[in-house]
Amino acid sequence: MRSILQRLVPSTLLARIALLVVLGMGVAQLLTYMAIRHEREQALMRLMISGVERDIASSVALIDRLPAGERQDWFPKLERPNYSFSLEGAVSNAAPTDPALARFAQVVADALQPFPVLAMGQLGDRSDAVRMQLRLSDGSPLYIVARRVPMPVSGWVTWLLAGQLLVLAGLAWLAVRLVTRPLERLAAAADQLGPDLQPTVVAEAGPAEVVRAARAFNAMQQRIAGYLNERMQILAAISHDLQTPITRMRLRVDLMDDMPDADKFRQDLEAMRSLVQEGVNYAKTLQGSDEKVRRLDLDALLRSIVNDYADTGSPVTLDGAAGQPIHTRPHALRRILGNLIDNALKYGQRADVHLRLEAGHLCIDVCDAGPGIPEEQLAAVLQPFYRVEASRNRDTGGSGLGLAIAHQLSLSLGGTLRLHNRAEGGLRASLQLPATR
Repeated sequence: MRSILQRLVPSTLLARIALLVVLGMGVAQLLTYMAIRHEREQALMRLMISGVERDIASSVALIDRLPAGERQDWFPKLERPNYSFSLEGAVSNAAPTDPALARFAQVVADALQPFPVLAMGQLGDRSDAVRMQLRLSDGSPLYIVARRVPMPVSGWVTWLLAGQLLVLAGLAWLAVRLVTRPLERLAAAADQLGPDLQPTVVAEAGPAEVVRAARAFNAMQQRIAGYLNERMQILAAISHDLQTPITRMRLRVDLMDDMPDADKFRQDLEAMRSLVQEGVNYAKTLQGSDEKVRRLDLDALLRSIVNDYADTGSPVTLDGAAGQPIHTRPHALRRILGNLIDNALKYGQRADVHLRLEAGHLCIDVCDAGPGIPEEQLAAVLQPFYRVEASRNRDTGGSGLGLAIAHQLSLSLGGTLRLHNRAEGGLRASLQLPATR
């Protein structure tokens, strides 16, 4: 039962507050309607009973004074919607048990005095009418059928209350919308603050509380962007400045041919140079790109990349097709795919690229036949400078930045990058991009 209620409850704050407000007003309107209806029925019933008392007493008194032969002719003239007369009949049912009908019958019986009521019973199975037998002055019987005429509330009252409820519901929805719209703007701005760290300024307009929240959020975005940009600038500066002494050291080693272990020094310096270069590239990635989003033929791009690797003798295959263009940044996407394929070739000796369309997304899988990665480290290897020592160590040339750069670029494209170990062995890097036309 609880799960059913959770599914029925709206998920958005706007819908929940609007639903609570509308339900509250609906219950209040219903109680008001019931109170008006009850009060109206009671007032009209009192008015009807007082009228019946006078009318039926006057009619019976007139019938009693008429000659016996003329009484039947006067009955149609004396009848009303709530009572009628007859000279023949019988009271075969018991007295009414319904409290309202019993009270009505007793009021009518009291109004007929001094004519005695000989019998009183409910009319058939009806709960709104009674049959009475009384005796006139000359001893003749007279049968009266008295009815409780309903006094409904006018239709326009119901429509008026329904119209009021609709107007109040509309105003409640508008009021809640005005309150929750700034929250939607804040959430949208938070979602748009991606890896490029370009803040989206939220409009500082509306009530004082909303303006204060928007101003604080904008300041927070600026501070975050400033701190991270400063860190990236420090990383880029250090990486850039290290290239000069590394180059000088490489030149000195080249001039010292008779130096013991010169080749090992050259290898260490080359590893340092590669690490510094990748650090610069990673810093540039985090600082964002000015590349414009363009319409791209993804199938043509993948064929071009695969052909480039084939020209160098690298075993790279392509399977599947998108069949439609996408809007993305071509150079960023090419760099992502290049990093994934290079990673597959380095640790798996081959790369198999599979392209498919799935649930409104384009999925590009780059598979290798390497040793794979322990399950508990699949997410960690997407972080910068993280290496799996058992399979991807410094001896293989890994710096821990290739997958991190691909991960950051995929986020900047509105996509996701996930790693999975294949059942048949090896690693599968899955890049998922929005398939927008």
